[in-house]
Amino acid sequence: MSADQPNSKPKTKAEAESDQAPLPPVEHLVSTDHKLVLGKRTLEYTATCGTLLLQEVQSETDGAHKGQYKGKKTRASVFFIAYTLKPDKKARAERPVTFSFNGGPGSSSVWLHLGLLGPQRVPTDEMGQCGAPPYALTDNEFTLLTESDLVFIDPVGTGHSRVAEGEKLAEYHEYQRDLDAVGEFIRLYLTRNGRWGAPKYLIGESYGTTRAAGLSRHLQEKHNIHLNGLMLVSMAVDFQTLSFDHGNELPYPLYLPTYAATAWYHQALKPALQKKPLKDVVAEAEAFANGEYWTALMQGSRLSTEQRQKVADKLAHFSGLSAQYLLRCDLRPTEFRFFKELLRERGQTVGRLDSRFLGLDRDDAGEHPEEDPGMNNLAGAYAVGINRLLRDTLKFEDDAPYLVLAPIWNSWSWKGFENKYVNVGDSLRRAMHANPAMRIYVASGYYDLATPHAAGDYTLSHLGLHEKLQGNVQVSYFEAGHMMYIHQPSLARMAQELRAFVKQPV
Repeated sequence: MSADQPNSKPKTKAEAESDQAPLPPVEHLVSTDHKLVLGKRTLEYTATCGTLLLQEVQSETDGAHKGQYKGKKTRASVFFIAYTLKPDKKARAERPVTFSFNGGPGSSSVWLHLGLLGPQRVPTDEMGQCGAPPYALTDNEFTLLTESDLVFIDPVGTGHSRVAEGEKLAEYHEYQRDLDAVGEFIRLYLTRNGRWGAPKYLIGESYGTTRAAGLSRHLQEKHNIHLNGLMLVSMAVDFQTLSFDHGNELPYPLYLPTYAATAWYHQALKPALQKKPLKDVVAEAEAFANGEYWTALMQGSRLSTEQRQKVADKLAHFSGLSAQYLLRCDLRPTEFRFFKELLRERGQTVGRLDSRFLGLDRDDAGEHPEEDPGMNNLAGAYAVGINRLLRDTLKFEDDAPYLVLAPIWNSWSWKGFENKYVNVGDSLRRAMHANPAMRIYVASGYYDLATPHAAGDYTLSHLGLHEKLQGNVQVSYFEAGHMMYIHQPSLARMAQELRAFVKQPV
C-alpha cells in the first residue's frame, strides 16, 4: 500500500524524523591484486584502500539504566591504503608491517607514499624536478614493500578521512586527540588483519615525526603495543629549535649550517670556501655555530662593537649574506629573511622545503618570498599521482576531493603545551627506556630549511637517552631537502638503508 493512497496509515513523528536523518557512516573497503616486477623478482601483492570507522562506546547517563551499554557512536572515518605481500598465511602474520604518515599538521600521507615507499611513485629527474603537467606515475624499484607490508594513514581531515555527521572537525586537530585517533586506527588494523604478531614500525615525516615520537609512548600506555622501530624523516620533535621567537637564540646557530650549504649550492660563498666539498663547508659552519657564534648570541647587548663586527664577518663568510645586512639583523637572520636575501641581487629566492629550488617574486625589495618553490615543484604532481592511483589502479570511487594538504597548521591546538615550546622528546625517551629493543632511524637533508639537520642533531643529543641506548639511534644525511627522496641519488641510498633497518633481526 503506497503512502499516497487515501487509507494509508500516517507516519509517526519518530518515523518521519528517521526518514530525514542522515545515513550512518559505513566502512568502505576495496581490494585489488597487483604484480610489480623488480629485476628478477616479482612482488605479488594485495592493495586495500578505504575507510575504517573510529567508534566510541556509548552508555546511559542517567535513570535506572545509568552506565548500561547502549551501542557505539561513530566519531570519524580514517582513510588508508595498505599494501600486503602475498606469501603464505603464516609468513604474512610474522612479516613486518610499517605504518606511514606525513606531517603538516594537515598533510595526507601522499608524500612518503608516492615519493619513497609505495609500489608506484611520482618520477623526478636526478635533481628532483617533477617536470611539466600533466605528470606521471611509474613503478617504484625502491619500494619498502620488498621487506615490509605498508599502511598509509591519512589523519582525520586529510585525504578522504572525515569526521562523522554532527561531530566537530577541530576536535581532531589537536596533538593528543590526533594521537588517540591514529593510535586507535593502528590497534584496529592490527586486530582486524591478524598482525599483532608482526614486527611493527612507524615512519613519519616532518610533523609526522612529532606524531611518531608521541605515538611510540602512547601506543605502549594505551594499547600495550611496543614498536620495533621508528623511521623519522626530517625531524621536528623539539619546536624550540625551529621557532624564531624574540629571546629564543637556539634556532640561529642550528640553521646556520643549512644556510652555508644553501649558499654553497648556489655559488654564493667566497672562493676560498666555495671550492671546498659540501661536507667540509657544513662541518666548518657547525664548528663556528656551536662555538663563537653561540657565545656571541649569549652576550646580547654586552657584545662590543669590535666583537660584533668580527662575528658579522664570519657569519657572512658562512651564510653568503653581507656583513652589513647581518649587523642590521643584529646578527640574527631569520629563515624567511634568508630565503629572500641570499640571491636578492639575482632576483631570485630560495626554497624552504628544499633550498636548491629557486623562485621569482613580483618585486625584489620585499622581506619575505611569496611562494615556496620547493613545494610548487611537488604539489601538482603528487595530486595527479594520488588521484590517478586511487581511481585507475586501486579502483576506489569517491567524488569527494582527496585533500592532499588541509591548511590547519595555524589553528592546530597544542593542549598540554600551553606557555611552553612543544617538545615530545621525552615521550620518545620514555618509550625507548621502556622498550630497549626499539631502534630509531633519522634522515636529514642538508638543504632542508624547514627542519634543519643541526636542529635534529641537537634534539637527539638532548633526549636524555641512557648511554646504553645511544647505539639504537642511526642518523643519515642527504644532499637534498625536506623530501630528500625526490633527489635520485638520495632516494637510492635511503631505500637501501630503510630496507636494512627493517630487515635487522628483532
